[in-house]
Amino acid sequence: MADIRVPTLGESVTEATVGKWFKQQGDAVMVDEPLVELETDKVTLEVPAPANGVLSNIAVKNGETVAVGALLGQIKEGAGAGPTKPAISPTGAPDQKTARTRPIGAGPEQPQPREMPMPPSVRKMAAESGVDPSKITGSGLHGQVTKGDMLNAIERAAAAPTPVSWPVQMRAPSPADDAAREERVHMTRLRQTIARRLKDAQNTAAMLTTFNEVDMSAVMGLRNQYKDLFEKKHGVKLGFMGFFVRACIQALKEIPAVNAEIDGTDIVYKNYYHIGVAVSTERGLVVPVVRDADQMSLAQIETTIGDFGRRARDGALKIEEMQGGTFTISNGGVYGSLMSTPILNAPQSGILGMHKIQQRPVVIGGKVEPRPMMYLALTYDHRIVDGREAVTFLVRVKEGLEDPARFVLDL
Repeated sequence: MADIRVPTLGESVTEATVGKWFKQQGDAVMVDEPLVELETDKVTLEVPAPANGVLSNIAVKNGETVAVGALLGQIKEGAGAGPTKPAISPTGAPDQKTARTRPIGAGPEQPQPREMPMPPSVRKMAAESGVDPSKITGSGLHGQVTKGDMLNAIERAAAAPTPVSWPVQMRAPSPADDAAREERVHMTRLRQTIARRLKDAQNTAAMLTTFNEVDMSAVMGLRNQYKDLFEKKHGVKLGFMGFFVRACIQALKEIPAVNAEIDGTDIVYKNYYHIGVAVSTERGLVVPVVRDADQMSLAQIETTIGDFGRRARDGALKIEEMQGGTFTISNGGVYGSLMSTPILNAPQSGILGMHKIQQRPVVIGGKVEPRPMMYLALTYDHRIVDGREAVTFLVRVKEGLEDPARFVLDL
C-alpha cells in the first residue's frame, strides 16, 4: 500500500480543505497523476499519486479539513506497476518507514541517551502543523516523540472540528416559504481566511484613507504611442500597472514609513520593495508579490504581473509567491469602481487603490478641458504613517504618473 498524505503547505499554513477528488475508489492511477485538489487559505494545489496502482481507499471526503501529514487515501500497487516514488514526509524528507533500512544480521540499534534533544524532523513538523510535541506520549526510546508519533497526532488533530477564529454573524431563521428558495454553501478556506484577515486588519490597525486624483493623459499617450513596439519587442502588452508600480516605488523611497510595519514596540523599515498586486479570481482575492520590483524594467514588471494573473485564475500560484509583500496595489477600476477605501493587507502599512479612468472637466491654464482622470486612494496605518506622510506619498504617485519621464530620470 502507498499512502497519500497532505504535503507541506508552506510557511504558516498548517491545514487545508479537500476540494475534490479527481479519481474514485477503485480507479486505476499512474504515478504523478493528480488525485485530489486541496484548498488552503492562500492557494489551491493538487496532490499527485505516489505510485502506480488502484485507488483502494479514500480516507477524507470533499469539504473536510485536513492537517499537514494527514492521510488522504491509499493506493494498492497493482501487478506490474511502475516504480513507486519514495514516500515523502511532510518535512520533505523520505519517510522513516521507507528510508530507514538496516543490513541483515546487523546488531540492534544502540539505545539513545536520556534527555536527548527533540529530533529536527519533529521540531519542523511541530512548527508547520501547530501540534505541540510536549503533549504527545512518545513511543521512542525513553519516551522520545518520533516522527510517526507526530504524524498520528496530526491526523487526530485533522479529524477534530476546526473552530472559526473570526467573529461569525449568525442570522435569524428565514420563513419557511423563503427557506425553500435559499441555497446554503459552506465558505471555502480561502473565503474564510479573507474574512478573518480583513476583520483582523480592522481590529488592529488605525486605518485612515486619503484621496487624490491623477490626470492619466501622459501615461495613456505613452501607451498609445509605444504599445505595438513594446509588445513586439517584449512579448507582453503595455498596461497601466507597470506605471503604477514604478510610481509607488519612487514614492516609497521618499516616504519609507509606508513601506514599513510594526513589530511589537518596534518599527521595521524595509529597504526592499516587494509589491503585492491584488488579483480577483472565482475563488476569491489573492495577492501575488512582485519581488524586488525596484530592480525590474517596465517590461519585466508587466510580464510578471501578467503571469501571476493567468496562474491565479487557474489556481496555480505557489504559496511562496504570495508571501513577503511590503506594499499592495488594488485595481478596482477594472470593474468600474469610481472610488473606494481599500482595507490594509496586514501587516503592511499601506495599500493603494486604483479606480476607473473617466473623462472629467479640468481647468488647465485657465481653460476647462476634458481629461482622463482617475481617483487614487491610499489607506494607511495611522499608528506608523502620519497624515503629512500619507498625503505626500499620494502626491508623489500623482506626480510620477502625470510626468512619466521622472521614472527615467529618477526624480
